[in-house]
Formats: sequence, structure tokens, C-alpha cells
Amino acid sequence: MRNKLIYLMLLPVIAYFAIFSYLPMYGAQIAFKNYSVARGISESPWVGLEHFQQFFSSFYFWRVLKNTLMLSFYELIFGFPAPIVLALLLNEVRKALFKRAVQTITYIPHFISVVVVVGMTKDFFSLEGLVNQLLELVGLEPKFFLNGPEWFRFLYVGSGIWQGIGWGSIIYLAAMAGIDPALYEASRVDGATRFKQMIHITIPGIAPTIIILFILNIGHFMSVGADKIILLYSPVMFETADTISTYVYRKGLLETNYSYSAAVGLFNSVLNFMLLIGANMLSRKYTDTKLW
Repeated sequence: MRNKLIYLMLLPVIAYFAIFSYLPMYGAQIAFKNYSVARGISESPWVGLEHFQQFFSSFYFWRVLKNTLMLSFYELIFGFPAPIVLALLLNEVRKALFKRAVQTITYIPHFISVVVVVGMTKDFFSLEGLVNQLLELVGLEPKFFLNGPEWFRFLYVGSGIWQGIGWGSIIYLAAMAGIDPALYEASRVDGATRFKQMIHITIPGIAPTIIILFILNIGHFMSVGADKIILLYSPVMFETADTISTYVYRKGLLETNYSYSAAVGLFNSVLNFMLLIGANMLSRKYTDTKLW
């Protein structure tokens, strides 16, 4: 058998996805059942789309859907371009020592746990925190960042950008390293400035990478992380902070309504799947880059 060692190396990856991604799909059927722990999945009675209908008619449906869409939209608009901008700026730096220092400083937050990041955010934006102290220094009134629903999206998206911007720039810097240096030399001969080189050479050179990562981001557009939100929000912020993932957590783990929470989670997964298919179709139609 040819390349048997390569297939052998692939086995742990296949086993991982088979065990943790595909095997759990068997349990998705409880979304269509009135699941009972005593009876088990196979013996629990079927109820069809009852849990989906209950969710769609719930008071919380539009709130959690809106909040999920808004947080995901803000992350896509502000969070996705941030590593690209940082990579473009670092690519223009010619002093290697300064470039390495900036890279190291921006990479470090990626290795900080979500719990620590949320703790730092709460300390900085508390009523007596650093941010409010700076506001007082310039003559502004302190803000109740942690008790104001209008500030939650800013805190969530901003802390996410701070934590991931450096790590996310790595793949774009790698893509820039693959651009033919002869293109830059030819452009300098033609009198192109550094800015024009970035616009006409660097950005088109990394465009396929940007498109692929954009499609992948669209694929989990609705998957707003519940762990960070649960650590960051409070009941007074539910108006803007309650999302599908936190709703599933409350219904499934806190209220032990497993079938209902499974239905809500399945609805969210189907939306992500449809968005991924749509994004790939549009990319395949209007560009030469696609996932499949």
C-alpha cells in the first residue's frame, strides 16, 4: 500500500473527529424526542418538531437571535479585519528587533485563558478601574461599563480583538512571505510607493487566504462562545448579552431540559451550515477561491 505511513499519521485525526464530532450526532435525535435519562435516547418517545415550535414561539427567541447576530456581526466587521491590518503594518516594518517585539507582545494574550481575560476586563472597566480613572483625569464622568447593557458588545468584541489579533496575524504574515519579491522590485522600478505596493501587490497576494478564512468564519457565524459571555455578563445585561449559546446552557444544564436545549442547539448548527454553504457558493461564483 502506497503512502501507508501518511495514512497512519492521519488515523489520530480521523479518530478525533469520529469520536468527538460524528459519534455525538447520534444524540441529536433527542431534539425530536421527550428525552428521559431513565429511558435513554432510544426509548424516549418521539415528539417531532414540538421543541422547535416551542422555541420559535418563545419570548426569548427574537432576543437571543438578535443578540447572537449582533455579536457575530460586530466580531466579523471589527474582529476579522484586525489581524489583517496588523499583518500589513508589521510587513512594512523594516527594523527586525522592533517587529519581533511587537509580534511577541501581540501574541501573548492568545495564551491567556478566557477566565483571566474576563477578570482583567472586569478590573479595567469597573467603576474604580483604570479606564474610569483615565476618564476622570480628562474631566469625564465614570461609566458603569459592567452594569450597562449598551456596553456589553463593546467589552466582548474589544477583549476578543485584543486577545486574538496577534495570533490571527500569523497566517497572513506567512501568506505575505510567499509573495514573489520580484513583484516588489518591478514595482519600485516603475516608481510605486510602499502604499501602492501594499494595495496592488500585498493585498491581492493574500486575498485567497483572506477569502478562505472569511468563509470559515462565516461557517461559525452563529457560534458565539458561551463561556466568555457567562463569565462576563450579569442578569442586568441579558438584554444585549443573552445569546443562543447561553440560552442553551441555561435550558440544558441549569434547568435540565435536554430535549429543548438540543433543539435550540440543532437550529443554531443548521443556520451555521446554511451560512457556510452560501458563503462558499458566493465565493465560487465571484472569485477563484473556494473551500470545495
